[in-house]
Amino acid sequence: MHSFEHQLLSVNGITLSIYSAGPLDGPVVWLLHGFPESWYSWRHQIRVLAEAGYRVLVPEMRGYGQTSAPDDVSSYDLMTVCADIQAAMDLLGQRSVAVVGHDWGAPVAWHLALLEQQRVRVIAAMAVPYGGRPKRPAIEIIRSQFADRFNYILYFQQPGVAETELDQDIPRTLRMMMHNTSAAVPKGFFLQDKPAGSSLYQGMRDPGAPPAWCGLDAFAVYLATFEGRGFRGALNWYRNFERNWERTAPLAERRVEQPALFLLGDKDPVGTLEAHTLQKMPSWVSDLEQHIVEDCGHWIQSEQPEQVNRLLLGFLERRYTQAR
Repeated sequence: MHSFEHQLLSVNGITLSIYSAGPLDGPVVWLLHGFPESWYSWRHQIRVLAEAGYRVLVPEMRGYGQTSAPDDVSSYDLMTVCADIQAAMDLLGQRSVAVVGHDWGAPVAWHLALLEQQRVRVIAAMAVPYGGRPKRPAIEIIRSQFADRFNYILYFQQPGVAETELDQDIPRTLRMMMHNTSAAVPKGFFLQDKPAGSSLYQGMRDPGAPPAWCGLDAFAVYLATFEGRGFRGALNWYRNFERNWERTAPLAERRVEQPALFLLGDKDPVGTLEAHTLQKMPSWVSDLEQHIVEDCGHWIQSEQPEQVNRLLLGFLERRYTQAR
């Protein structure tokens, strides 16, 4: 493992664990991870960005690792999670930042861009696009579409149900999540049709070992993220669709005006799930650069780090550092 700085900040009523690297006076870049990941999912980007002169900050998001994991489900809505990062930026005296997010980190990054139109100079999002605030909570739409079929987001809704399956064997859960949404399986495999009432793992294969792009040292960091606390905090992010919709009402007509980069793996099942949002995104993101990353599933920054680093570094140099 590379050497990283680590600190625990008291912000927004929680303890926020942050890893960092790069020169203290370098342009600031925040890297926000998703589910069920770890700050260490950005290991390839941290090193390259730091070597390029950026000050890189990588939090363990609320509910993960050494960061606090409140019991209350409502403590995980998007505006609250954004406030964690905003408070950390305030505490660290940051007035100009780039924000990069993957999976659930992407909606946080998009909303930070909406909330912090001056401080967030550029944004890069991976896997999850932005198509504006929906006319009704997304969970209502999902429920109407999957009344008699399994949907993992619906499965995650009832506290305790998914935890029973996922917490039973944390290494197995991580192996299966990594494998079954990666380029190693067909694009639609994770979203396969199965009856309502199925379990998450039903129809999936346990590869028995982490994928090649997540070596044993890296996998150990992922395990440490969840061991002793399980997946409850991470799953609570999925239980706030209604609250997210209510709390983002003031942002309903606001567009992302900052330069934005969006990356999507060509074999990422989220691309199918978010097809409608992808079509709407150019109407809601004014200055958008999009790329499809080849031979890549959902874990884009880990599966294809060289492609991601080339695109991310180029974007930051053109749209962030040169504009400072």
